[in-house]
Amino acid sequence: MGDAPKHRPVGASSTTPQERLLQLEQAACTHVRFFLRPSLPFRLDLTVWALRRRPSNGIDRWDGATYSRVLVVGDQPLLVALRQQGAGLEVTLTGRRVSTSAQSHVTAVLERLLGLRRDLHEFYVCAAYDARLNGLARRFFGLKPPRLPTVFEALLNGITCQQLSLTVGMLLLSRLAQCCGLAVLGVHACPRPEDLAGVAPEQLRRLGYSRQKSRAILELAQTCVDRAMNLEALSELNDADAVTQLMELRGVGRWTAEYVLLR
Repeated sequence: MGDAPKHRPVGASSTTPQERLLQLEQAACTHVRFFLRPSLPFRLDLTVWALRRRPSNGIDRWDGATYSRVLVVGDQPLLVALRQQGAGLEVTLTGRRVSTSAQSHVTAVLERLLGLRRDLHEFYVCAAYDARLNGLARRFFGLKPPRLPTVFEALLNGITCQQLSLTVGMLLLSRLAQCCGLAVLGVHACPRPEDLAGVAPEQLRRLGYSRQKSRAILELAQTCVDRAMNLEALSELNDADAVTQLMELRGVGRWTAEYVLLR
């Protein structure tokens, strides 16, 4: 005869320790909801599609209606969720503390990340005179050019994806976020320089990074923490000068430098 079926004692919890911790965190979180008005035309689905690049991107999430990502304000991770409601965007912030200044910071990041203030009127006028370009412009009408929140994150993307398929590169970035990024409700942010500075190279190697990429990423993080280079100031330079400065960093060649300018 087989073993008798095992019955859970009456009143015993069916949740795992991880689920109970998540429930406690949810109970401690607050939610703030507000609305943004992007420059029209705007389609969240198309813009997020361009931002994510691959379904394996675990930092930028899309469930078919809601875009979500964790942004760190100060040292506080906030889960940011957006849904398009007609011409507007409903934004929900979730975290242990959501201040007015945090809302302002998140708004600025979203405007950059999703191109919310980009006016593409002149582009559409120009595209109308080219049959092929006009066809693409009409097909993707409302897509805004996304831009990663920081130059550091753009460099992380560029270095990680060197000589790899985009799918594998996105998978590595997702692992890096899971390992080193701050989290809220089980969702991890893209690591900041201070999250990576001091991490052992072997830790990145276990995630699937090569020895050279591990060294390049960790040196880049330490450079930012030490303030040896102001990456955000590169936007004030012309393209040639920005590429020259970026190529001074370990692991950054012309392809990666020009990729960063695009992102």
